[in-house]
Amino acid sequence: MRSRRGFTLLEMIVATLIMSIAVVGMISGLSGATRNAALLRDYDRVTQLARLRMNDLVVDPDFHAGSTIHGDFDRSLAGGLTAGWQASVSTFELAPPANRPYIGEMVLERVVLDTWWMSGRTRRTFRLETLRRRILTQADLAAVGQ
Repeated sequence: MRSRRGFTLLEMIVATLIMSIAVVGMISGLSGATRNAALLRDYDRVTQLARLRMNDLVVDPDFHAGSTIHGDFDRSLAGGLTAGWQASVSTFELAPPANRPYIGEMVLERVVLDTWWMSGRTRRTFRLETLRRRILTQADLAAVGQ
């Protein structure tokens, strides 16, 4: 009797099954990685837009303590995302009450920027905060009743 070389049908079926399980596992891992990359891309894009908005707010002389403003980011700049922001500013540090604030005094203000965007049906958010120095004006004192 001659010995034949090669694989049996059963060996081929088992090898095909093992290979298909490995391919399915790799494809599911790849789709998860692609999904995570898309989320990170959206987060990075909105973070850059929020930083630009925060820079504008910090140097805006008309954005006074007690103010709150909001808006939407341009969809073309946000990569087609629906995204927006809301900002508020409050006095962080002022002269002690015994020393009433005066025009020309330096004041420290806290600027808060809440940013949101839609990722599918999920609304994602993050917050940026900073402090800025500003000199009090007559309008500031009138707003607090001084």
